Amino acid sequence: MPYRPGPWLAATKLLWSTLWRKWMRCTRMRGKKGIPHRDPEDPPRRRANNVKGHGTWDLDRPPVFGIAGRESHQIRLEVAPRNDRATLGPLAERYSQPGTIVNSDEWVGYDLLPQHGRPRVKVKHSRPRPEYARDDDGDGVREVHCNTMEGIWTGLRNFLRPFRGVNKCFLAGYVAIFQWGHNIKIATIMFLHALVTPIPQHRR
Repeated sequence: MPYRPGPWLAATKLLWSTLWRKWMRCTRMRGKKGIPHRDPEDPPRRRANNVKGHGTWDLDRPPVFGIAGRESHQIRLEVAPRNDRATLGPLAERYSQPGTIVNSDEWVGYDLLPQHGRPRVKVKHSRPRPEYARDDDGDGVREVHCNTMEGIWTGLRNFLRPFRGVNKCFLAGYVAIFQWGHNIKIATIMFLHALVTPIPQHRR
């Protein structure tokens, strides 16, 4: 006869799952302050950085540059020290072909792209009369927009949120993992082989 677990097994699983949930809730520590950080070299972690304006590396809010190809369906993300023209211009040239039409918002960091062979069309997000998509060629399709990257930013924020804060020195690694997961469309045999193959270690 096939083995059939008795009702005691289900009751045991229910008991352990209930105890596990109660232990993981940690209600006694909720809302309490932890161990005081008396060492000035080890300040307490802040939950948010309330510095106004555009973030920079020096302000502990490094910006992330992003570009998405409408034909290739690939994205390129890179943590940048600033988001000015001198920083964003070379990044856009590195990850795009000459003659590529760049769709962006009104940020001045992309103003010099037409001088480097990247025609730029932009949508006006600021008030009054903000726009988010525009039809320039009159074919009925609003092709001028940057909604693709807006969706990518939402995905990146959702990816980083469970970590409850990432050190800026390690942010590039997290961003690279998100980019890699987005660009991999099909799990081929070669892809799976690369995942399970150990990296050879060089003996000294």
